[in-house]
This record gives sequence, C-alpha cells and structure tokens, in this order.
Amino acid sequence: MECELSAPPLAKPAPSPARAPWREAAEEALIPPLVALLVALICGDLLILSYGQSPAAVYRMLLEGTWGNAYGFGQVLYKATTLAFTGLAVSFGLRAGLFNIGAESQLAAGGFAAALAGLVLPVGTPLIFALFVCMIAAGLAGGLVGSVPAYLKTRFGAHEVIVTIMLNFIVLALLNWFIAGHLHVPETLHTPEIHAGVLPRLADIDPRFHGSAANLALIVAVLVAFAVWFYLFRARGGYDLRAVGLQPQAAEYGGINVGRVWMRALTFSGVIAGIGGINYVLGYKHYYEDGFASGAGFLGIAVALVGRNHPLGVLLAAFFFATLSQGGLAIHAFVPKQMMDVLQGVVILAVAMAVPEVRRVLRGARGWKDA
Repeated sequence: MECELSAPPLAKPAPSPARAPWREAAEEALIPPLVALLVALICGDLLILSYGQSPAAVYRMLLEGTWGNAYGFGQVLYKATTLAFTGLAVSFGLRAGLFNIGAESQLAAGGFAAALAGLVLPVGTPLIFALFVCMIAAGLAGGLVGSVPAYLKTRFGAHEVIVTIMLNFIVLALLNWFIAGHLHVPETLHTPEIHAGVLPRLADIDPRFHGSAANLALIVAVLVAFAVWFYLFRARGGYDLRAVGLQPQAAEYGGINVGRVWMRALTFSGVIAGIGGINYVLGYKHYYEDGFASGAGFLGIAVALVGRNHPLGVLLAAFFFATLSQGGLAIHAFVPKQMMDVLQGVVILAVAMAVPEVRRVLRGARGWKDA
C-alpha cells in the first residue's frame, strides 16, 4: 500500500505594515524643500567665501537683522504679507494648470482701486466698513485684470502666459498715465492720502515695532490663505479645479466644464493678488504710489513654486523669501545685497531639481521596504 506524502503548505509571508498615507504625504511635502534649502545654504557658503568673509558671521548678521530685533522682524512680516498674496494668487492658478504671470499688474490694480475707495469715503467712516469697501474694490480690480486672460483663453485659446505678461505692461502703463496726469500730489507720483480705511500698524499694538511697516494686513493674508485651502480641499469647486489641473481631458470626460474652471481660476487668482494691494495702500503709505508693486508679482511665482502650491507652504515660503530680502540689507556691510537675489535664484533652481529627484528616491526606498 502506497502512502502519499504531501508537502506542508508554505507559510504566507507576513504582510508588511501599511504606511500611513499622511506620513508619505508629509515626507514628500517636507523633505524635498529641506534638501533644496540645504543645497542653497551650501551655495551661499561658497558665495560668501568668494568675498573673503565668514559664512557663520554673515548668516549671524542676517538673522540678527531680521529675526533678532523687532524692527527687522516687522519688516520681514510686511514683505512676507505682499508675497503671501501674490504667491497664493499664482499657486491658485497653477492648481488649475494655469500659469498666472500677471500678479504684479493685478496687485497694482488692486492697490489703486483700494486707494480710490479710501479717497471717496468720507473722513470718519467706521474702520470695519471702510476696510470692507476697500477690500471689495481691490478684489474687483484684480479680478477684472485676471478675467481678461481667462476670457481670451476660454474663448479663443490664447495662452495665459503671453496674455498676462502683456497685461503687466498695459495695466502698469495705464496706471502710470492716470496717476501722472490726473491724480497725483504735485512733484510726486502718488495719490493724495486716503480719508478712511487706514489699517493699524503693529507698532500701534506693540511699540517695539516702531518704524516698521508691518500692519494688520498680515491677518488678512492668513485668512485668505485659509479660505484658499478650504476652497481647494474641502469644496466641490476646488475638486473640479484640481482635477482640471491634473488632467483637463479626463476632467472634461468626467463632466467638468473645463472652460468655466479656467475662467474661475484666473479670475479668483486676480482677486487674491488684488486684495494684496491693501498691504501697501491701507497699511503702510496710505496712498497709491506708482511702482509700489515692482517685483512682487514675479517673486510670487517663486513663492508659489517653493511652497509647492499649498497655502501653508506658500505662507512659509513668503516668510523665507521676505527674510532673504530684508537680510540683504542687513549684510550689506559684508557682502553685496545682490547676493540675496542670487541665493533666491539658487533656492528656486534647487527646488526644481530636488523635488522630482528626492521623490524618486523616497518612492524607491518605500518599494524596497515593501518588497
């Protein structure tokens, strides 16, 4: 009698513990910018050494001139506020797959409209009401400028990059013509001071910030960032916008009106940038001045890219670039302040190169662990 022997069943390998999705998302969101920052610091060290200075001494002076005293920190907050608005505006468009290069003209248009509203309102208008009117005017002006490339793209297929670049020249030239020819204080290129809607400065709350331009527009920027986050990640419209940004054809196949999303994205992007004009007009000078938005719109592109198009990341990136901008003034005695401009460019390039490479390494490491 033959006895059949059967091999014992092979034991199934124990399943590897699943990684929490939030952990993977946090790794891909935080590690690439940190690597890029490290690369930028190394390049900064080489630049400083080329001038015969000590990197430690220069960085110490940079921190002392920005975060180490109330005035410097206030200036960082002021500059970060404007960059937060333009960075949020650019990132909002990028989420829909649109590159808004026109944040500078939208910011200027918003500041001009806020100044006009502040001039029209009578003296003694309650601050809350005046602020609301000026913000609405700023948002409408920025949205109007943003709606032009939106309409041309949805109606005629015009590329938003070309249109927004051209609009920067057109809008800024029109504002210059209007200020110089019709609404300026003699011997200047700025409007008269507004009658209502002046935002309190931080120095009015804490005297240590005396002389700093920081004002309560900072709170408005944080609130706008929260509103953008809520819309993008908690509202149906934000889901449609992100879907179009990832794959327009698939989104249209799924029933999303792509043209309407593009129209809404560029218009709202202009609204966000336009509201940013209140930082200078209502919070700092209390008038519109020709050229106040110079560079802020284009630097907002860098803020959006470094911030990974996330509202929180944009706020942190705005603070970082504002620190570099103010820090350039603090270290001028050691190295040329233009070195900070070079360092900003290095940060952008490092982020562009580090993000895909670090993500590839992270995903490769996860695959090796799961194998």
